[in-house]
Amino acid sequence: MTARAIIVGAPRSGSGKTSVTIGMLRALTRRGLKVRGAKSGPDYIDPGFHEAATGLPGVNLDSWAMAPGLLNALAANAAGDADFIILESAMGLFDGIPAPQGRSGSAADLARLYGLPVLLVLDVSGQSTTAAAVAKGFATYDADVRMAGVVLNRLGSERHRKLSGSAIEAIGLPVVGAILRDPTLNLPERHLGLVQAGEHDDLAAHLDRLADMAEASLDLDAIMALATPLTPRAGDFEHALPPPGQRIALASDAAFSFLYPHVAACWRAAGAEIVPFSPLADEAPSGDCDVCWLPGGYPELHAGRLAAAANFQAGVRRFAGNKPVHGECGGFMVLGEALEDASGETHAMLGLLGHSTSFARRKMNLGYREARLRAACPLGAAGELIRGHEFHYAQTTATGNDAPLADLADGQGNPLGASGYRRGHVSGTFFHAIARAGA
Repeated sequence: MTARAIIVGAPRSGSGKTSVTIGMLRALTRRGLKVRGAKSGPDYIDPGFHEAATGLPGVNLDSWAMAPGLLNALAANAAGDADFIILESAMGLFDGIPAPQGRSGSAADLARLYGLPVLLVLDVSGQSTTAAAVAKGFATYDADVRMAGVVLNRLGSERHRKLSGSAIEAIGLPVVGAILRDPTLNLPERHLGLVQAGEHDDLAAHLDRLADMAEASLDLDAIMALATPLTPRAGDFEHALPPPGQRIALASDAAFSFLYPHVAACWRAAGAEIVPFSPLADEAPSGDCDVCWLPGGYPELHAGRLAAAANFQAGVRRFAGNKPVHGECGGFMVLGEALEDASGETHAMLGLLGHSTSFARRKMNLGYREARLRAACPLGAAGELIRGHEFHYAQTTATGNDAPLADLADGQGNPLGASGYRRGHVSGTFFHAIARAGA
């Protein structure tokens, strides 16, 4: 089986790509097709909605963070086990960082690499025929990135649809969808993006509303006809993150949920077993595991409960006495001495590292990162180069006296200084790892 695929792109974030993508995924799944979602670039939250809509794990395809072999291997795995893949762009279609050809992290890189057509979602609120100028810009900006069709989003009326749609079709682009403005279709958001799929009490109902929208407002048959086979070149998993242990105790709940699907899949494929536990339910890591992993998430929204979770705290401290414990971003915050929540209340954390963090004094940190490890830890061996990203609003308010974990650079190689801390068997950093660096 080789899936047909299409990229859903837009001029910017907030254009409606995610709602269109989820609606199509759910609608095609309801038709009995085996459909997978994919996401360009670093994003934990949207793949969770893709999986909820289809019942199948999604995948991140990141042309900057992933070596070409790994990118191709992940794309081939997805295409080999699906009828149809909808690849959602992060931010604007061409948005990435200055980098060698094809390695910017943009969805446009994937369109060029795999010859995939783009379904352009245009938020036409506040404009009409001007939408054709935007569409023409996209159609002509890069000859190697093909706009196959347009979806008009947030239309105010039938007249609005005719004005926008006729102008776009006059330049030779088919309009294959027209969605009227409907605030009830919007998914709730917070500081790191959408509220996570697992936190919605009525998620199935909302997914079905989006699917109903897709059936009513999009020409799904025409969109599927626009798609082309996804046939990556040969790939390999040489640069995937190796499992940090045979049995991995993984914190997993509303406070700790940011683990990339491809990371977990590669760990399992290498023979590791993931053993989840919930800190919010006051569960501790299983003592028969080899390593404890505290991923990112939203501990700043649950700091009081985590501080009161005596069994969790005692269990992690006991585990760290003779086995590795690693924390990424939110997990790193919980490894420290204290966490100040949005209201300014300070809560005692694990104290396995000496730093403290604050969510009350916010400052956004966002971007690709490359980390050179100063010492061996669950991320890899000393000296190894790991690619990933940062996205958080918390600040470090006290540094403690622990040794730095890594030397950090931005996506273009500009040094950013030391990052994270290590003490004994414990390590942590705000940096989210995606893959080992490769050529």
